[in-house]
Amino acid sequence: MDFIYRSNQIALYDTEEKLIAEVTFPNVDDNTVNIDRTFVDDSLRGQGVAGKLMEAAAKELRAHNKKADLTCTYATSWFAKHPEYNDVVREDENMEDIKN
Repeated sequence: MDFIYRSNQIALYDTEEKLIAEVTFPNVDDNTVNIDRTFVDDSLRGQGVAGKLMEAAAKELRAHNKKADLTCTYATSWFAKHPEYNDVVREDENMEDIKN
């Protein structure tokens, strides 16, 4: 998949340039973002696209030494299942609480 990386967004567009998947993470401050939305068009459901978006976001945040607050329910669930990326979750986001 050829995701488009923009400031605070990773997205996928179809051939007509229609948005068909995205994760957004606006800045909270210079070192923190808020992963607030994950969207996948119905035509892509069940193909693991949301997980690929989330992994791309986690790697992007890690590469830029940023931390994330998690307000998107999918992001919260995804990070709870992928502890290898917990280093990008802001410390006051207790992953044990998220898992329960």
